[in-house]
Amino acid sequence: MLSKSFVVAGLLALASAGPCKPRPSNTGAPPPASTTGGPTDPTSPPIPGVPTLPSTGASDLPNPDPSLKLLHVALGHGIQNYTCGNETTSKPSLFGALAVLYDVTSFFPGQPKGLTQEGFNALTTTALWTTDIPLNLENGAAKGPGTPDAPNVLPEAQYGATKDPFPAPSDLTLGSVGPMPFLGHHFFDTAGVPTFDLSAPGLLGKVAKTGGVAAPATADKGILSTGAVDWLQLKNNGNSKGITLVYRVITAGGNPQACSVSGAPGAGSVPYTAFYWFYA
Repeated sequence: MLSKSFVVAGLLALASAGPCKPRPSNTGAPPPASTTGGPTDPTSPPIPGVPTLPSTGASDLPNPDPSLKLLHVALGHGIQNYTCGNETTSKPSLFGALAVLYDVTSFFPGQPKGLTQEGFNALTTTALWTTDIPLNLENGAAKGPGTPDAPNVLPEAQYGATKDPFPAPSDLTLGSVGPMPFLGHHFFDTAGVPTFDLSAPGLLGKVAKTGGVAAPATADKGILSTGAVDWLQLKNNGNSKGITLVYRVITAGGNPQACSVSGAPGAGSVPYTAFYWFYA
């Protein structure tokens, strides 16, 4: 049997098979070039062809309205934040997330620099296991993932970010793939609203959850082996600028430990990666 560390090496070579496939189009015909997938910014080149949202292989999120245009596909890497109540039998509650977003639109299959579908889907796992968490953490030793054979498993409280969580923007390269341009940040604002600040293209998403399905059973369970967070559909809450709809898909890690393990009462964070699809 191949060791898990060898699997990571394979991911860096983008040769690992991904569990998720693109959804079939409604007509079965190839999508028209740039009619529903090009960016709205006239200074940006159109996206040749229309990337199709992946399928879990089971229940899927609703498709975007055909009138919407795909703006960006981003790779997000960061932490999901949870809190536990006073009882160890209580369930962890999500109270935020922090992630740096990188633009991977040009690497989607069918684009001029596109990867294979399997190689593209592998990017979330590759980022999770081969790069440090790109945040300012209270405990710097928590940034490194370790390896799948020897993961850097720490108490959830050790993965918490500082009050100034985001370092200076920088691009990301994964092995021979890149650079992936810095796109922006994901966080929850002071009112608890999921926010996507795409500072590079000048877009802002203030969203509310409108759909969710479980990640595939084969999804990467993450550093703490707690499982991949759900795939989500998130819609503009009326305060966005240039963003109407967001999807979170191909997730890796991010689910919390039971409160009996992480400690109650208390707060903790769990490393994760995901793709975010932005529409307008």
